Amino acid sequence: MNQSRRLFLQQASLAAAGLLLPGGMQAFASGNGLPKKVGIQLYTMRDQLDKNPTDTLTRIAKIGYQEVETYYGYTPGSAGKFWGLPVKELKSLLASLNMTSPSGHYGLNNYLTEGNGKDDELKAQVEYAVELGQQYFVIPALPMAQWDATPTASHYKFISEQLNKAAEYCKKAGLKVAFHNHFWEFKPLADQAGTGYEIMLKNTDPGKVFFELDLFWAIKSGFDPVKLFAKAPGRFFALHIKDIDKAKPEVLVSPANKDKKAMELLSMASFADVGTGAVDFKRILAKAPAAGVKHLYVEQDVIKTDHFQSIANSYAYVKQQLLK
Repeated sequence: MNQSRRLFLQQASLAAAGLLLPGGMQAFASGNGLPKKVGIQLYTMRDQLDKNPTDTLTRIAKIGYQEVETYYGYTPGSAGKFWGLPVKELKSLLASLNMTSPSGHYGLNNYLTEGNGKDDELKAQVEYAVELGQQYFVIPALPMAQWDATPTASHYKFISEQLNKAAEYCKKAGLKVAFHNHFWEFKPLADQAGTGYEIMLKNTDPGKVFFELDLFWAIKSGFDPVKLFAKAPGRFFALHIKDIDKAKPEVLVSPANKDKKAMELLSMASFADVGTGAVDFKRILAKAPAAGVKHLYVEQDVIKTDHFQSIANSYAYVKQQLLK
């Protein structure tokens, strides 16, 4: 894992109602209930954004992407800038490119740590989300210190309580809270049957806390996205459209890997341009409307070819094959 990825993950660990939004009915592809617009999680282009955010976002827009999901690594006293751009400048740039940002990833390291629970990072970042005009405040990962901890029901109940509290605070600002998965939430619990993800689905307020399902990590954890949809219809506001390298389809959460550390498991993951890998997106997206999906974000954690060509390939597949 490169240093940029490690830094972000460290910092990051710090359904029908949408139709009422302006243009809501027109935001879905005719006949199939899927969103018309294709989005991208900007972490995919992190190195390019660090070098030149204006040029990178301009090129992303020219490919055809109309929605972007931001990511932000919170540090106390930080300037509130995205790749050097103040929030107002980023919002203005996106508007000039006819792009919007419905959601963003914001790390809550302290807030999600038992014995801490401080909400300073939550309050600071909510301001950025509101200023960008986002509707969803997304927690992208558990705090990094928890990745290799023994998963227990009591711990995930604490996480659920914190998400409920965050949702109450965000509601006052006009935001909804959502949680984005990796694979550790799908590890078997040590103290009862089930997983941490199931605990969160059961113990968070269904009207206030939503989920963004990363298809890659769910499948690599041995879970069928369609079955997850059925457990909580209407609660999955977005999907990360991320493909699995056909040469490495093996499940990561397994008895054979139970003693491996998170970083080792992350290094075993291999990605592909959307439509070239092992994920059956058509089967999954057929059930997405009932799951509450309003946004589709292309993401690829690691790209080994030209980044702009890669996201162009993924865009073309989603637009021409999945949303036709």
